[in-house]
Amino acid sequence: MIRSLKQITQLILKAKQAAYSQMKGSLEPAFTGPVKWPVKCTVGPGLEGAIACESTVGYVNGSLGALIYRGYDVFDLCAYSNFEEVSYLLIHGALPTRKELEEYKQRLVQYRYLPATLRQLMSFPVEQMNAMAALRMGVTLMRQEFSLWDKETGRRVTGQAIGTDEDSIPMETMPRGEPHAVYEFENAYTHKGWTAAETAEERATGLRTCYHLLAGTPTLAAAVARLRRNQMPLDPDPTLSHAANYLYMITGRRPTPIEERIMDVALILHADHGMNASAFATVVVASTLSDMYSSIGSGIAALNGPLHGGANEQVVRTLLQIGRPSNVKAWAANALAHKHKIMGFGHRVYKTYDPRARVLGPLAKHLAGEKRELRDLFETAIALEAEVTAKLGAKGIYPNVDFYSGLVYAALGIPLELFTPTFAVARVAGWTARVLEYLQNNRLFRPRAIYTGPLNLKFVPLAKRGQKKRT
Repeated sequence: MIRSLKQITQLILKAKQAAYSQMKGSLEPAFTGPVKWPVKCTVGPGLEGAIACESTVGYVNGSLGALIYRGYDVFDLCAYSNFEEVSYLLIHGALPTRKELEEYKQRLVQYRYLPATLRQLMSFPVEQMNAMAALRMGVTLMRQEFSLWDKETGRRVTGQAIGTDEDSIPMETMPRGEPHAVYEFENAYTHKGWTAAETAEERATGLRTCYHLLAGTPTLAAAVARLRRNQMPLDPDPTLSHAANYLYMITGRRPTPIEERIMDVALILHADHGMNASAFATVVVASTLSDMYSSIGSGIAALNGPLHGGANEQVVRTLLQIGRPSNVKAWAANALAHKHKIMGFGHRVYKTYDPRARVLGPLAKHLAGEKRELRDLFETAIALEAEVTAKLGAKGIYPNVDFYSGLVYAALGIPLELFTPTFAVARVAGWTARVLEYLQNNRLFRPRAIYTGPLNLKFVPLAKRGQKKRT
């Protein structure tokens, strides 16, 4: 039983030790090291295997089961850091000094307050909306409050674009990029009391926009959760950490130090994960020189798809359907016999145990031990993991991050429909970091499709066309 914060750190380090003891292989030379463009690679459907860009933000090694943020092992970040530090690391590229961290935290606290945005959001029937749709709308309303983009005078024109390349450039030209293609994010409040240094910061990199999104998205997600239960949103508590405040705004209860720490770890584990579908969506939109709010909105939209986000919701539903550990064997046998996908197992990249699941599993065990109503669910999950890995582990199918994250969220008081928005609350850190990085050397995304349709058809005038047979 975990009775101190130190024990959580020890638990994480124990998970790291278990992961490293089973690691076989090395870094992937095709996906690490300096890049010399153009790059030759084998591309499959859905751009599988394609090299889209260079990045120093994060690295996922699927064969080793390793996850790296800016060079730091995610196990170490979970054990010794917090979400504020990790988000600063992702966005700025280095861990903050004590002074930088305090200033950063103060800004996040300041930007949690979204009274105008929440008033607008509450004018919509949020209780009838998909939670992710409501969150995406909230980000759009933030865009209206904090940027000029929805005003005619704020829209950029082609001549103002920096270092872009037009769609008319022949696709046979090699990728080149521009070395100084820094996109300037404009803010509606640039002229309202900002110092010269603050204005320069905003105009140079758009960091203030990233901070607004990072701090504001939890406020929006928590408000959506409460509005769906016919409750009024709660004001943020400036005395609480990012993780603790998020739980407070959802539940109306200040979390215990253990709950706060576990939420913090969960946010760190979800902060970034390579060039996945939602991260790719954000940089594709940003590459057009659209604004950061629209880019992050596209990430939320991509995460809303059931093939990307929402698996942890389905895991909990599956466990509830199974009912108890004694039912697992028969249920799993039936699912495997009919080739049904068992949510929470397998990953597009990992061919070993997901490092995030290694941490979340023991945390779920602790929380389930504290809450009787979740104990059966956790024991059912353990039995299901044993059954599935015994059958499919040889094929590289193991629990992924979603298998235990839902149990953790449920134990912390997060409602089922808010599991995927909570994913987005954490992932804003990685999304914004990758957008900022990509725009330093921007090139408009423009892949090609292979045409497989007919050629050289002769046009037939309408009067001469015969009646088509209905199929």
